[in-house]
Amino acid sequence: MSAEVAEGEEVVKPDSAVMREMSKKAAWSVSSCKPGNGVNLLRDDNLDTFWQSDGAQPHLVNIQFQKKVKLQLLGIYVDYKLDESYTPNKISIRVGNGFRDLKEIKLVELVEPVGWTYIPLCANESREVFVQTFMLQLAVLSNHQNGRDTHIRQIKVYGPYPNPVPLQEFQYTSLEFTMFSTLR
Repeated sequence: MSAEVAEGEEVVKPDSAVMREMSKKAAWSVSSCKPGNGVNLLRDDNLDTFWQSDGAQPHLVNIQFQKKVKLQLLGIYVDYKLDESYTPNKISIRVGNGFRDLKEIKLVELVEPVGWTYIPLCANESREVFVQTFMLQLAVLSNHQNGRDTHIRQIKVYGPYPNPVPLQEFQYTSLEFTMFSTLR
């Protein structure tokens, strides 16, 4: 299971009509960080700040939810022009109920990325467009130019809006249709 994100490829972007940002519902942790470059900088919406790992690879970002959530898309902001050897090259994305049962669902190779990279979280063999999980882990397996520590400037996780009408198999995307979707 690998995917390459190369220049000129069409990328998937979050659609605010059908996806919401789920990161605020999670507890975030990292395997290591340099003083002053902690996990809080992954979530500060500032592209000039970054989390910097400290120590041996793999470098881990753990995103844990209190209840099982549906996730569709992972957005990572990295900048090869600014960070060079600190830029992630190979990333493993794992999901599970906790640390003990994580399974890799994607292996992504980034080729000198600049800006947002969006990675669909559905398994390659699956017909589902989302994954249901308690925990999402991003593991930086290697960096460009064989760098040791890594810089990630931002991470965002997206999931579908909950279905506003219970027991309905599909979800309307417009308010007008939703208003008239049930009988009294």
